[in-house]
Amino acid sequence: MRRCLALALAAMALAPAAAAASASASASRSVSGAQATAVASRLTLVRREERTHPGAFSQVSSPVAGEWQVAFYSRDQEFVQVIVSASTGRVLGAYTGIQIAWTMARGYPGAFGRHLDALYIWLPLCLLFLAPFFDWRMPLRMLNLDLLVLLSLSVSLALFNHADIGASVPLAYPPLLYLLARMLWLARRGAPRPPRLRLNFGVRTLTIGLVALVAFRVGLNVVDSNVIDVGYANVVGAQKVLNGTALYGQFPADITRGDTYGPVSYEAYAPFVALWGFSGAWDDLPAAHAAAIFFDLVAIALLFALGWRIRGPSTGLALAYAWAAFPFTAFALESNSNDALVASLVLAALLVASSPPARGAFAALAGLAKFAPLALVPMLATHGLRERGRRGLVAFAVACAAVAALAAIPALEHNTLGTIWSRTIAYQADRSAPFSIWGLYGGLRAEQVAVQVLAVVLALALAVLPRRDDLIGLCACAAAILIAVELGASYWFYLYIPWFFGPAIVALLGVYDAPVSRGRPASVWVRPSVRAG
Repeated sequence: MRRCLALALAAMALAPAAAAASASASASRSVSGAQATAVASRLTLVRREERTHPGAFSQVSSPVAGEWQVAFYSRDQEFVQVIVSASTGRVLGAYTGIQIAWTMARGYPGAFGRHLDALYIWLPLCLLFLAPFFDWRMPLRMLNLDLLVLLSLSVSLALFNHADIGASVPLAYPPLLYLLARMLWLARRGAPRPPRLRLNFGVRTLTIGLVALVAFRVGLNVVDSNVIDVGYANVVGAQKVLNGTALYGQFPADITRGDTYGPVSYEAYAPFVALWGFSGAWDDLPAAHAAAIFFDLVAIALLFALGWRIRGPSTGLALAYAWAAFPFTAFALESNSNDALVASLVLAALLVASSPPARGAFAALAGLAKFAPLALVPMLATHGLRERGRRGLVAFAVACAAVAALAAIPALEHNTLGTIWSRTIAYQADRSAPFSIWGLYGGLRAEQVAVQVLAVVLALALAVLPRRDDLIGLCACAAAILIAVELGASYWFYLYIPWFFGPAIVALLGVYDAPVSRGRPASVWVRPSVRAG
């Protein structure tokens, strides 16, 4: 026993020295900054760029997370950036152009959506989205084209994931322009109703599919998803709401501009932070996961309610299934962003369209979460004006103003309107990014302003011009306005697709007569169409 004890004490005494020796040996084997620079300088890309950049010189920064960052400059302008492993000396990446400043443009695997982007998951979701609705007997049917155009945005995302920004950005715009035109066509007054929609599966099969898709989405979020900066910023803001501190300004150093959203976005996350807590660091952030899952489920439930109101439970089931199968809604869920919250508030405003006060309340909440839905306010304000007259307009305005004032209290307690404006709308208006044609190409300021003006004109025109005045027409108008706003945005991303997808799929599927499942009588599920006014 005494010998064993002596050996144990000796081992404990020698352990620190052995660890120090191991660390010293490891350090001697690591790559120095000079060696990392030499490795980077030998790259063909660097040599080619140096020939076109006179007076080039290099600068290496201290290693971060085991990586050297070697930057090559010409006249104080960085033209190549090389990442070298500090342990092996292997080149991990070499970037030029916009990829130097924007790490999002480098195509890091799993940066958004993790394994959802893999073809073995994304393509089956696309097929599941098409399976119930695609008419194989009439392949040239308009609905088939609508569904394929929605999925065609996947091509742009795939190119983005492969760091081909030059191709991914312009390819996002044709589908958006098509959907804008399609929504306006469906919203026109007196539009004829197409023949009934025949589902390829029975109601029971569709229900099982919906349950399975929801379980898959939730499970994938829990085991294989990451919280991007959007979710982190909302958790930080929610903690500020709970603590009663200034909502705008003084965000952590790793998310300094996380206060760019409306106060409702942070307030909506407050219950989840209260239940799941916040460590103060950008860790797994369980509150962000819980919030993203909750808002996704709310969107599914609202689409079911909208479909039921339009034409009965089979339509509601079809709309809920469409959201659950559409890969871009899963993309937002897997990124744990706040975009399902925006979509849910827009859908809620459409669901309660028959009540001016409720419509005004949700219009204010949606507009103060992310500011794009503010463009819907004129159209929502005048909806049903012929039936209710000025009284309905006043009720909408009072409710909208009252809810906006209440929602702004946590922000106005510590921040001025000027501070809020500069940290949110003004910052976003001046923000440039290479993920839109305006930021990628540059020199298109006049054209961008023209598109933005047209979006405003469209939002005002749909508020006063005759249009289809039922719930389908209202959803089509809402989707058209949101798409028009996104077309003029300097910072556009695939996470914004769910904003308009909800009302768009209501217009695309709800416009048909009652769905029939594999020849079953429609009278089993049909109830008269309900007007939104």
